[in-house]
Amino acid sequence: MSETFEIARKNMVINQLRPNKINEDNILQIFENTPKENYLDESLSKNCYIDKNLDIVDKRGYLKNLHLAQIIKYSEISNNDKVLHLGGLTGYFSTLLSSLCKELLVVEENKYLFNLLEQNIINSNSSNINLFNKKLLNGLSIKSPYDLIIIDGPMYQITENIKQQLVKNAGRLIYIKKIDDNLAKAYKIIRNEDLYSSEYLFDVMTTYQIQNKIEDFNF
Repeated sequence: MSETFEIARKNMVINQLRPNKINEDNILQIFENTPKENYLDESLSKNCYIDKNLDIVDKRGYLKNLHLAQIIKYSEISNNDKVLHLGGLTGYFSTLLSSLCKELLVVEENKYLFNLLEQNIINSNSSNINLFNKKLLNGLSIKSPYDLIIIDGPMYQITENIKQQLVKNAGRLIYIKKIDDNLAKAYKIIRNEDLYSSEYLFDVMTTYQIQNKIEDFNF
């Protein structure tokens, strides 16, 4: 079975990542070398390398492999970066991120997922990851500032509180903005002192969300 997964991982890199402008050797390498199946139960692992989102619990799950690779590409992670990942799920994406940065702090609020995350990170032998069972939308101000914050769970609106947890000089934030029930868009925010610039990155077709929509008040 492990050989079958290994072949599937290589095919995923060849057929999903490379044709879609993921050409960085370090990114391709971590996707090929990180066994996603180890972070999932058997019912999910059999489909973990196909080109689709992977449902985990409620309205949360892993975006398709290409979108995860795109997030990493646009993050431009340095080996000196201190990174905050909000929404660890079962640890797969967190492990990918940790292999590229100096320090990774991961927040997961769902207790069931946090227990899986904790065990999977122990099994991965990653030494630069610290885990926190806290509310996702609060960020982790006690350990801020961060060179990079990544939120791969779609949300309707990024909060000022989270943006202020970035370093003031070129701190980066990648998040997925929820547009409607099925569509979201990835954005990159860069902080310079108290100014924030925003850049659209790519579309994401998903029903996932980590934040409920705040309805406009009608007079």
